[in-house]
Amino acid sequence: MKIQFRCVIFDLDGTLVDTIADIAGAMNSSLAAHGFPVLDQGDFTEKVGWGIRKLAYLSLPAASRDDKTVDAVAAGAVRIYAERPVVHSRPYPGIPGLAAELKRRKIKTAVLTNKPDPVARLVVDGLFPPGSFDRICGDLPGRPRKPDPAAAWDLLTELDAVPGETVFMGDSEVDIETARAASCYALGVSWGFRGRELLRRAGADRIIDSPGELLDLMHGGA
Repeated sequence: MKIQFRCVIFDLDGTLVDTIADIAGAMNSSLAAHGFPVLDQGDFTEKVGWGIRKLAYLSLPAASRDDKTVDAVAAGAVRIYAERPVVHSRPYPGIPGLAAELKRRKIKTAVLTNKPDPVARLVVDGLFPPGSFDRICGDLPGRPRKPDPAAAWDLLTELDAVPGETVFMGDSEVDIETARAASCYALGVSWGFRGRELLRRAGADRIIDSPGELLDLMHGGA
């Protein structure tokens, strides 16, 4: 039986927006300020997705990953990123039109990201028209991060939606794991930071190559 989907939860980084240059710039600035070597931008694509503290941990030399150092580098990166969140970041081609079409069709939408909540809102507000998404949910102290499904379920409650009629769309194994844990349809995107093979191994229900393919799912395309 085909499913009629009524809600979409989007990941942010690597799914809606190519943010890697700004993320790399903020983390490298913090690493340098604390006396550590910087990384190539491409090194960050496999490290993002679990939140800023995990990114700081993975970006530091193995011998310097004590809690105090990780916390200091993470805090520095957040401060720098919040000051300049959308210098290089841009929505992926087709994403603004997709968001507008979903709104036109009255499909409920949310953004769920492990990026700190204030920065997530700065990125979305800086790159999309007001009201493009019904909810934006970033990382807040005391709230579990993806792949824990709690935040996804909270969003569904706020949107009066149910998992079985919800697409969870993301570019990483973190997003696929979250979707499956939340009992949502796990839709991977091939244009992001990780790639098709990793998404397949993570258990994506389907992997798409362009944003418009999401619309095929929304009315019985699954």
